[in-house]
Amino acid sequence: MRIRTTAPLALAAATALACSLLATAPASAASHQGGLHLGKIQYDSPGKDTRTNTSLNAEYVDIHNNGKSKLQLKGYKLKDNTGYTYTFGTLGLAAGKTVRVHTGKGKNTSSHVYWNRGSYVWNNTGDKARLYKPTGTLRDSCSWTKGNGVKACH
Repeated sequence: MRIRTTAPLALAAATALACSLLATAPASAASHQGGLHLGKIQYDSPGKDTRTNTSLNAEYVDIHNNGKSKLQLKGYKLKDNTGYTYTFGTLGLAAGKTVRVHTGKGKNTSSHVYWNRGSYVWNNTGDKARLYKPTGTLRDSCSWTKGNGVKACH
């Protein structure tokens, strides 16, 4: 009889544990459901790496606001594993909009900003993009290993 009474208890405990894990899974995913997050990363610009401004600007990171209100990005930082850092100036990103951070030089707009570098930032064989709030708190990150040159983060 002990076997019969412990089996249902073990089953109940396992079910409770499974349900609690399922209940918490969406909560961790929800942090990327709303607000600011990393999107597509073109870490290997198409074609030969020539260091021309066109090639440098074909390397980029998309940052998306899928929240319900406009966000001010001033002071946000985008960093790689080496420590290269892009710091946003005054830029409002409307709800549902994306800003693309290009590696090379160009004229900043509401949807395209430029790091103004003369060399590549993102490592083709593996790297990690990190987005930090102005307070220094990590907002989002995305890593990759050698692949096709593009990473869809969220």
